Amino acid sequence: MASEARQAVRACRGSLLMTGFFSFFINLLMLSIPLYMLLVYDRVLTSGNTSTLLALTLLVGGLLVILGVLEFLRSRILVRIGGRIDGLLNRRIFKAFMKRARLTGSDEGERPLQDLSSFREFLSGQGPLALFDAPWTPVYIGILYLFHPWLGHVAASGALFLLAIAALNELATRRPLAGAAGLLESSRALATAGQRNAEVLGSMNLLAGLRERWLWYHRAARSGQGKASDRAGAFVAASKTLRLALQAAILGTGAVLVIQQEITPGVMIAASIIMGRALAPVDQAIGSWRHFTAARAAFRRLDRLLRQVSEAPPRTALPDCRGHLAVENLYAGPPDARKPLLTKISFEVLPGQALGIIGPSSSGKSTLVRLLAGIWQPQHGSVRLDGATLAQWAPEQLGRALGYLPQDVELFNGSVRENISRFGEEADDAAVVQAALRAGVHDLILQLPEGYETQIGEGGSRLSGGQRQRIALARALYGDPVVVVLDEPNSNLDATGEAALTQAILDLKRRGRSVVVVAHRPSAISVMDKILMLDRGAQWAYGDKEEVMDGGRVRARVLRHNVTSLETARAL
Repeated sequence: MASEARQAVRACRGSLLMTGFFSFFINLLMLSIPLYMLLVYDRVLTSGNTSTLLALTLLVGGLLVILGVLEFLRSRILVRIGGRIDGLLNRRIFKAFMKRARLTGSDEGERPLQDLSSFREFLSGQGPLALFDAPWTPVYIGILYLFHPWLGHVAASGALFLLAIAALNELATRRPLAGAAGLLESSRALATAGQRNAEVLGSMNLLAGLRERWLWYHRAARSGQGKASDRAGAFVAASKTLRLALQAAILGTGAVLVIQQEITPGVMIAASIIMGRALAPVDQAIGSWRHFTAARAAFRRLDRLLRQVSEAPPRTALPDCRGHLAVENLYAGPPDARKPLLTKISFEVLPGQALGIIGPSSSGKSTLVRLLAGIWQPQHGSVRLDGATLAQWAPEQLGRALGYLPQDVELFNGSVRENISRFGEEADDAAVVQAALRAGVHDLILQLPEGYETQIGEGGSRLSGGQRQRIALARALYGDPVVVVLDEPNSNLDATGEAALTQAILDLKRRGRSVVVVAHRPSAISVMDKILMLDRGAQWAYGDKEEVMDGGRVRARVLRHNVTSLETARAL
């Protein structure tokens, strides 16, 4: 079955056929000039009839006008083809590369979107015209054979030499261009990582070392590009030289044939023009080969992305979620892990209950909450919501039912209101304010320069860490989800923020919502109903808070592995 990228190209089949249809008449009209020259030299000059010259000139002028209109229409069709393919794929590609980043944790920047843009720009440019005009090269050479076999021989041999140059150009530049592309991608990734951690670079004097590493990638990529450009330049120069030599050869051959009275001077001039037109697509292909190879590589990457990250099949709408969360014999880890990081995890959270997850660092807490939020999939076992696995819920329905606050808070460039409403196009102001009130951040937002309309900058750069975390909590509560998963929600909060968080959790429990919290501080754990203790990916204890925290064995493990959790245990 054809991939979505190939299906999008096939959807433009009608427009491509129309482009080929126009190309047919364009190339026919290209013969008007050589035929005009032939008639002028062989008929007008010998007869001295100016009326014939005027009639031929007017006829050719009209044909050239039609030629110009068809060229314009063909160009517009190609632009529309590029735009339509972009329209068919842009949403799917955006969703696919976001999903792959979520599943694999890879940071490829905007590469897939840039690939789509590169492919669209190639289709909208002059590169595809060589493909539509290339089939006419044998036709033009055939016309030259009709004029005289030797004229056809010169043109055919020239076309073969140019094709050989094009093939050598591809072989000579493919490897250095591919290597340079990989190095450029590494340099972009390094620069993006440095931009995200600009404060660390500045405070710890890491800038110099990172700059040198980036310069190494950059210089190596530039060297590869330079090598490819030098080789391509040599082949382009050879192509141009050969074309000029062929023009001289066809004229020289024609002159010999005229002297021998085998052809007329008009045929000689017409043959020179026709041969130039016959070889133009080959020469154009050599000149635009680099753009063609880049577009081809971009399309292959897009095709691979869409094959790797398939579109989720439609799901039957389930009844409104009540919030019964159950984990059954769960084995799981990061998507690319061969061995599970979590083993034999089983628990449940009923509506109106709050579960606290504790344990030492690297015990699998964040991995577990990613599974509960539907970000990663289990290797074995299941995470169920009201009896259905998370994969059985329609994504839109699951998104409304779940609220998630990750450990590393990331807000987006926009207003506070847009971030809380998850950039919904039809966001309800009352729901935005209600989420802020339930998160206890409404008063803080009103103190910002423009309240809910305050622009927070890229990644929330205009806010403090605590402000970002509290607004992200409001985002998790937007739409009144029935299950709320919070991964260390108080890591950046002061006393006021922790008090607001505690009240938010109590409010969720009071309204019958299920809450899962990963936290070490007593302020978050104190209002939990149940506790799950993890250590090295294993479930060491699970049950009511008092029962688990009073267990001497659990206290001993907490003492040995995590001081912060010990403080929590003592406080409780």
